[in-house]
Amino acid sequence: MSGIRGIFVTGTDTGIGKTVVTAALAAALRSEGWNVGVWKPVQSGEPIGSGLSDAEKLVAGSGISDPPEEVASFTFRAPLAPSLAAKAEGVRLTMDMLYEAGQPLCSRYDAMLVEGAGGAAVPLTEDALLADWIAFLRMPVLIVARVGLGTVNHTLLTVSFLRQRGIDILGVVLNEGTCAPGVPGVQEASDVQNKPDVPDPSVAGNAALIETFGGVKVLGRFPPVGDGSGPQLLAETVHSTLDLAPVRSFLSKCLEPSPELSGKAPEVRI
Repeated sequence: MSGIRGIFVTGTDTGIGKTVVTAALAAALRSEGWNVGVWKPVQSGEPIGSGLSDAEKLVAGSGISDPPEEVASFTFRAPLAPSLAAKAEGVRLTMDMLYEAGQPLCSRYDAMLVEGAGGAAVPLTEDALLADWIAFLRMPVLIVARVGLGTVNHTLLTVSFLRQRGIDILGVVLNEGTCAPGVPGVQEASDVQNKPDVPDPSVAGNAALIETFGGVKVLGRFPPVGDGSGPQLLAETVHSTLDLAPVRSFLSKCLEPSPELSGKAPEVRI
């Protein structure tokens, strides 16, 4: 039976900041003593060795010692949806293939933070979207969204789409960083939505609207961090800006031993 212990991190769009948020969450949890790893089942657009691939950024930001080649099970050259990027290289991805490829990495940790590719409706294989993959893994989700104008619509649509597949949502992280750093042809949110140097008036109320209409908790706003920020800075940033209580609560329940097997009441880490 499929299933990975941990949390899946998806986004409302590509280039939304899933990688830096995933790395930062891993760094913060590891600084608290949680034995968590990071996994990027499939990535495309940047080769490993360039310093620009998601796997390399996850390794550098989280502080794990796994090589990028193991953090990313599959890497494809074309900056396309996984199904198309794989097909361009003669590979036919399946969810079983992805799952099996990640087992050696996942077996080293008590729980994983798994970063998706693009948004929840991105075609992952020839017959499955990313949301189908999350359901296959039986993991709850954290959604990374932009902080500014348009995020309420995008986030509510993502929440609805995931719930249609029975996927639990732990919360939303609003990312104040650039919308699409390094993605050719994709502008930052401030360039698209606002005049230069004019504050976005929607920012103040977006979290409350998402919570009201989406029935989900916004864990906070993750601020911009410099390129190449290390685990210590990222962990400190998470601890000062995000509410990790839902994450810790889930991990405690996820990792506690079965009373029937242990013969004693489970120990809960806080």
